[in-house]
Amino acid sequence: MNIIRGLHSLPPALARGCALTIGNFDGVHRGHQAMLALLNSEARHRGVPSCVMTFEPHPRDYFAAARQQPDLAPARIATLRDKLSELARCGIDHCLVLPFNARLAAQTAGAFITETLVGALNVRYVLVGDDFCFGAGRKGDYAMLDAAGDAHGFDVARMQSYEVHGLRVSSSAVREALGQGRMQDVAALLGRPYGITGHVVHGRQLGRQLGASAVGQDDGFRTLNLRFAHWKPAASGIFVVQVHGLGPDPGSPPLPGVANLGVRPSLDPTDANGGRVLLETHCLSWPDEVSASLPLHRGQREAYGKIVRVDLLHKLHDELTYSDLDALTQGIARDCADARAFFAQGRHLTHTQTRRQTTRDRI
Repeated sequence: MNIIRGLHSLPPALARGCALTIGNFDGVHRGHQAMLALLNSEARHRGVPSCVMTFEPHPRDYFAAARQQPDLAPARIATLRDKLSELARCGIDHCLVLPFNARLAAQTAGAFITETLVGALNVRYVLVGDDFCFGAGRKGDYAMLDAAGDAHGFDVARMQSYEVHGLRVSSSAVREALGQGRMQDVAALLGRPYGITGHVVHGRQLGRQLGASAVGQDDGFRTLNLRFAHWKPAASGIFVVQVHGLGPDPGSPPLPGVANLGVRPSLDPTDANGGRVLLETHCLSWPDEVSASLPLHRGQREAYGKIVRVDLLHKLHDELTYSDLDALTQGIARDCADARAFFAQGRHLTHTQTRRQTTRDRI
């Protein structure tokens, strides 16, 4: 998938015409997947590439910051990296990422149609959701877009709500399930386990010092640290997880683990990560390729810099504040025991067997 950052970067092939859908696509859930499958089909029939137009930051993030009302910002399901990865997996040809700024916020619906859809993209087909609004003050709607299609010669279609077991699939529904720790429901809404991908970054290396005697190895509770590049994740707490990307080859099985997603209330907010949201994952077993006991000067066998994906399978509890490092060590040991019990029961199979929709059942 070709990623385009801003209208000024449009490739000539896309400017010659495309089939387009527009939205935030936070989470790329099963409703989004149904839209994308239909978009790809319509693009093939017209002999043009498929294109997703999305925004960064989320428009509601922008307005929350502009009004100094952070509560207006939605909890973020996925990072931009994960969103783009899922869009690519759905077979989209191009993704146009527009910076949502004051200029875009002030653009009228009519100007958006004439300048962007017609002038810049030469759209042949536009697919939107049933609640789609656009332009300054959200004054543009489906009826306006449909009329513009008649006037400018492009087709317009609207996708109705997608349901799973009678539940309307939406980003709001995914956020609610994540906030409540209902990870099996999240997997049903997404069509896959909920995962976070990123580069392994350096932390305080405190985990190496904690609980060496509790886990019976020199490195204690060593963790993989991934930054969640948004201050307000939809999920937080302690989770049973599986880690992909640490084995010797791409087909290596995932590793079981336990992870903390959040701001780590027991630690100093002025630490190496500056109080930012982290996903800290302790693998219950480590492959030799990233042996936790190796010293840092043997960095070629460390995990730092690797891109890994951590799937959150089951929530154990919310983040807790511990009185001291001994209490924190004991808490982590309990979480590891609970994670091992989870895997011993085979309960993770209900998550890993969740399948992505096929083209047939998406349309």
